[in-house]
Amino acid sequence: MIASLLQWTTAGDLGRRRRFLVLAICCASVIVVVMDISIVNVALPAIRHDLRASVSGLQWTVDAYTLVLAGFLVLAGSIADRVGRRRILQVGLAAFGLGSLLCGLAPSIDWLIAARALQAVGGTMLNPVAMAIVATTFPDPAERARAIGVFGSVSGLALALGPILGGAMVDGLGWRSVFWINVPIVAAAIACTALFVPESCAARARRFDPVGQILMILMLSGVVYAIIESTRLGWTSPVILGLLAIAVLSALGILGYEPRRIDPLLELRLFRSVPFSSAILMALFALCGFSAFLFVTTQYLQDVRGMSALTAGLCLLPVGVLVVVLSPFIGRLVGSRGSRLPLVISGVALAFGGGASIWLVPDTPLPAVLAIYLLFGVFLATVNPPITNTAVSGMPRSMSGVATSLASAGRQTGTTLGVAISGTIVGSASARGGTAFISAEHGVWWLVLGLGVGILALGLLSTGRWASATALRAAALFDGVDNGAEAGHRRVRESRVPAR
Repeated sequence: MIASLLQWTTAGDLGRRRRFLVLAICCASVIVVVMDISIVNVALPAIRHDLRASVSGLQWTVDAYTLVLAGFLVLAGSIADRVGRRRILQVGLAAFGLGSLLCGLAPSIDWLIAARALQAVGGTMLNPVAMAIVATTFPDPAERARAIGVFGSVSGLALALGPILGGAMVDGLGWRSVFWINVPIVAAAIACTALFVPESCAARARRFDPVGQILMILMLSGVVYAIIESTRLGWTSPVILGLLAIAVLSALGILGYEPRRIDPLLELRLFRSVPFSSAILMALFALCGFSAFLFVTTQYLQDVRGMSALTAGLCLLPVGVLVVVLSPFIGRLVGSRGSRLPLVISGVALAFGGGASIWLVPDTPLPAVLAIYLLFGVFLATVNPPITNTAVSGMPRSMSGVATSLASAGRQTGTTLGVAISGTIVGSASARGGTAFISAEHGVWWLVLGLGVGILALGLLSTGRWASATALRAAALFDGVDNGAEAGHRRVRESRVPAR
């Protein structure tokens, strides 16, 4: 019975109910990955107290996860295209579940950080692979667009609701429960994937690029490690200067090496499209701002205002509610009127949210605090759909997967940098709390305000006629890749016209 079912589901002849079941399984897989980015934030004060962790230890608890996600997302998608997406999804779920179990058992902050990295190794196999499965499961373009919209909305909702669920679990069951809850969800997802998700591979899998992968990891790790440890070692420390030098040399290596690859990890020609380049920057700015908001806000509510973890999580409920209410409308708005208006709204909301947060003090009336958080909810609800749409705007079909993977990597990089920078700004004031923390966090809110202005400017820049023309010119560079895929995967350079 099961064997025949497996044979039927891999044949690609899926009924409507089965397709939406596959969508539900993929959404469940991505929920645990995205929610773990934000759910841990509300548990940080409890982790610090229980494991006697330093501020840098708390930063690494979040960033060990997001750094691995940012560094290996594109590679995981490439491997799945080659060996099978269902298979990689199951491996990723198993690694994520094992990492979650070890996080809950961690006896020290160092063990917790290592287990978070293992979690993220599994997570890299879930987000891009689940998206690819959704795209191949829904062959009809209109149905596929709706399915991808649901998938994207679930991701944003998981990020927003993480602190609320985390607060309830920390108060009721302790901080370790925020990791243990993943284990039964992952086990169910593995079983359902084996039964109901069809296997699929790319018609032409991209080649591995180990040198590009190493250079990317060195660049990201060098920057993040330097930022986090600068408070303890100082910016003039030989270690910090050495890390920054490694990051710069790695970036130069990427610029010199990747254009010569047939299938580079980072397809630099995409960045000739102003909409695409702007989308990557906006993704980085958006998640940098939101992760800084979460990192500082959960500590402000608990350590400064003395709230419980559950109450602090409930204070972030306006963010989640607005994501639920606005996301479907924003998706339709992007489809009918384009990305400009949502990007303008998101940039303005983030800038005003950061500016208003500067005036927060320990005894600010709670309704005023919640009103400020509404601005962050508007921002999160309006920023993700237009960024994805802008990233693939004008791109050929063969590059859409790479474009969306790089946009996801930009989001994870932004999350990593947001925690690293905000933790460095508040520094030791995080442990002292009170007025010391309030004074230190002003720098974070000025950063958030600036990121909002950046999103506003890039949103206006990337949606004009000139930007659209650059996207068409960039797309033309890949015509030879599309036309020659069946004939030896020839790489057609910019100056060469494909022979047809």
